[in-house]
Amino acid sequence: MFFWTKPRTIKSFGLKSKQFAEDTKVLAANQGLYNGFIASGLIFSIIQKDTSIAVFFLICVTIAGIYGSYSTKQIKLFYVQAIPAIIALIILYFNV
Repeated sequence: MFFWTKPRTIKSFGLKSKQFAEDTKVLAANQGLYNGFIASGLIFSIIQKDTSIAVFFLICVTIAGIYGSYSTKQIKLFYVQAIPAIIALIILYFNV
């Protein structure tokens, strides 16, 4: 969200150019805000010790990872975003 136009972020996300990053930084900020809300929901679920809240937000992360990898044709997004959420869901399922 805050580092979208930095060289490391441009490389990590495979952006076309610095100019492309500049042109899309508002979109990235919006995406970052949504991700912040998801992270807040997961933190809230830990504070409340409520696994149903955690499950909801982990499913949201999983769907976002699946959609992101499909829509961008970058399987890396699935591995980085969806797989950890799926693992967390499995752990929650077996520990409830």
